[in-house]
Amino acid sequence: MNHSQNEQLMARKAAATPRGVGVMGTFFADHAENAELWDVEGRRFLDFAGGIAVMNTGHRHPKVIAAIEAQLKRFTHTCYQVVPYEGYIALAEQLNALTPGRHAKKTAFFSTGAEAIENAVKIARAHTKRAGVIAFGGAFHGRSMFAVALTGKVQPYKAGFGPFPPEIYHAPFPAEGTSLAEMQKAVQHLFKADIEASRVAAIVFEPVQGEGGFNVIQAEALRWLRALCDEHGIVLIADEVQTGFGRTGRLFAMEHFPEVLPDILVSAKSLAAGLPLSAVTGRAEIMDAPAPGGLGGTYAGNPLAIAAAHAVIGVMHDEQLPARGQALGDRLKAVLNELRAAVPQIVDVRGLGAMVAVEFNRTGTDEPDAAFTKQVQAEALQRGLILLSCGVNANVIRFLFPLTIPDVHFAEAIAILQASLRAAAASA
Repeated sequence: MNHSQNEQLMARKAAATPRGVGVMGTFFADHAENAELWDVEGRRFLDFAGGIAVMNTGHRHPKVIAAIEAQLKRFTHTCYQVVPYEGYIALAEQLNALTPGRHAKKTAFFSTGAEAIENAVKIARAHTKRAGVIAFGGAFHGRSMFAVALTGKVQPYKAGFGPFPPEIYHAPFPAEGTSLAEMQKAVQHLFKADIEASRVAAIVFEPVQGEGGFNVIQAEALRWLRALCDEHGIVLIADEVQTGFGRTGRLFAMEHFPEVLPDILVSAKSLAAGLPLSAVTGRAEIMDAPAPGGLGGTYAGNPLAIAAAHAVIGVMHDEQLPARGQALGDRLKAVLNELRAAVPQIVDVRGLGAMVAVEFNRTGTDEPDAAFTKQVQAEALQRGLILLSCGVNANVIRFLFPLTIPDVHFAEAIAILQASLRAAAASA
């Protein structure tokens, strides 16, 4: 019996790699260009996953490739903590200027979002001399031990990995359309029952929850959290790992809430267009709290990734990608809302800018429909469109197309999405 190349690779994967590294696709990438990806057997897909929100500038943007190639010819690694280089400093200067707020800031670079989140908490603890951290239900902050403890979703991220670091607490996430009073009551209860406010170092939140289901935080909740942190000397940390770099119609999602400034903003993913790079940008006096040697990492701020990030910021500006993301996101929302009559499982269409999601329940009920969500995903994949699911109940499809996607490919993907939703609804 002859097996296809993809089948052969799947067998090798099963034999050589652990099942804990969950993989969605049953096909293997060969090459990609902007919003298109081809597998090893030559099949073409439109990529609306973007490596989980990493490819906002598309696969292999020419300016990003050119920047990496130029750096590759100079040097690939020195470890910034041993022999520094100007690119690191220049990128820090750019992020200090581009992130919300005109106050004095400093930036440190790391390799992954989880690593940046953990360092942001380290910085907050060093600054406040406190231990406690408050995060939110449905949050996702990474898979390393402290980051996964902050994460507010048990399956599959926390199951079987405890016990977790102490002094981490969760409150309900104040998404648009939910009760702000519930979150406020829960936080105040934490202060009465679990940890006094004077021992809390940081509150960590996502302006739009990623894995949690693309839930947008209430503006009023942000104002309340900012006032709470000011009252008690708590560091407010915005996790923009998934929302940053144009995804929400602004360069950073916090620009949608100009009256609230975080003390620290964490970015990663699309910052370097596929190269591992993350950043912690914060108030200068807070960022300077750790002693020399307290921050860093062998690969933190790798020169190739730094070069890619410089190019990404240039492309974001030159091609006006945040605004394009807003326009594409509006088009996608309109299509999804038009499908509500034909697809009664749709109960919500939400998001900011191009960070759009659609949620499904069993028809006529409040029961999340994870099976229907999987069916939509499978129908789309069969037609050549890669989609990701999310949400605490696994009943949300999220859309993470490149902001550089050509109009013709966006229209093609929309047609596939419409057909897939109708087909799933017809077979339900």
